Amino acid sequence: MRRLRYAPHVAVVSVALLTAAVAYGDPPKHARPAAKPAPKAPKPYTQAMVGWHAPVGKSAPVDASGRPMLVLRAINRNEKVELTATTDAGGFSARDLDRAAWLLRAMSGDEHPVEPRTLNIIYRIQTRFQAAEIRVVSGYRVPKPNSHSNHGKGLAIDFIVPVTPDAEVAKFAREIGFVGVGIYPTSQFVHVDVRPRSYFWIDYSGPGKRNRERGILPDLAIASDKRAAERGERGIEPFAIASDVDLALKARGPVPPAPMADDDDEDGD
Repeated sequence: MRRLRYAPHVAVVSVALLTAAVAYGDPPKHARPAAKPAPKAPKPYTQAMVGWHAPVGKSAPVDASGRPMLVLRAINRNEKVELTATTDAGGFSARDLDRAAWLLRAMSGDEHPVEPRTLNIIYRIQTRFQAAEIRVVSGYRVPKPNSHSNHGKGLAIDFIVPVTPDAEVAKFAREIGFVGVGIYPTSQFVHVDVRPRSYFWIDYSGPGKRNRERGILPDLAIASDKRAAERGERGIEPFAIASDVDLALKARGPVPPAPMADDDDEDGD
């Protein structure tokens, strides 16, 4: 008799649970919102070879031995110099270093000696990409108070390699060792300088805008310096005061061989 007494209550609870399941359970499939499609992967950026990246229509001149000459063109003045390398890795006479310093002078007209290794690296880049010339955006800049930019020390060049994406130029330069390499996608040029330890960065700021520098690839910077040291290369050395510049350059030792290409306002200070 006790079982019959409580049976109606069990039935009532079962109905209540069923009602709650219908009210608060998952909606039927036809009432569910459609799933959002997965976002498409961004297309790889392709730099247009126009403007100063456009082809020259000729190859670099060669010297008497058939070696390509380093051709620097200052795009803000449309001035050009052709410099003779003494080896396939660079190496320039005191006269040609002086001519390079003249071309790389500040917009004010002030000149500063150019670090020979900087010029050697630019030559490696020109020959690596078989460029007819290197288009210089900026060389020496008169340093502002409290500035640490390598442009104010004759160590840095901002430049463009015709018919070559900046990303490819920067990738090659990063492998050289003891270098600063910055890539500027908005302004579309590459910065290269020489320094005791490599540092790489990217900066999306436009001309005249505040720097938006972001360091990249720190492990590669360490590895590149290690490989460069194993090849016998070294970081920059301070200029020495001497009466015979050619003799001083000779005392620094032979220019090391160029590394093999890998198939696969403040500038980073």
